[in-house]
Amino acid sequence: MRISAKADYAVRAALELAATEEDTSVKAEAIAAAQGIPHKFLEGILGDLRRGGLVASQRGGKGGYRLARPADTISIAEVIRVVDGPLVSVRGVRPPELSYCGPAESLLPLWIAVRANVRKILGEVTLAEVAAAELPGDVLGLAEDPEAWTNP
Repeated sequence: MRISAKADYAVRAALELAATEEDTSVKAEAIAAAQGIPHKFLEGILGDLRRGGLVASQRGGKGGYRLARPADTISIAEVIRVVDGPLVSVRGVRPPELSYCGPAESLLPLWIAVRANVRKILGEVTLAEVAAAELPGDVLGLAEDPEAWTNP
């Protein structure tokens, strides 16, 4: 699985907003500087997040961006889906829309299982949990496995 730069930047920007006080707007320039995200790229991402209903914007001297909902109601999966579409696809196709034959027939349940596990983790972890460094125990357990940190 690949996490695109756009998805990574979107999650990081949303986390910056989650870490600010509720109803406080943050300028795009401040988010870009804090997370090392190219400002112009971030503007497009924030627009996507706004159109997706995750971020609200305000114009003016005290303007900027803020989360449209409480951080504990926004999953990491929601952020990624808004900017990148489905969490898991095969050649740009969602797994249930695929079909295989012969020895490749059992690939479909494998892709479905991969999707289910990605959904389980990214769909259950919220911006609030990540921003507070309070990841769920099952996620921490997976990350504590030394094999998880190695590249085969």
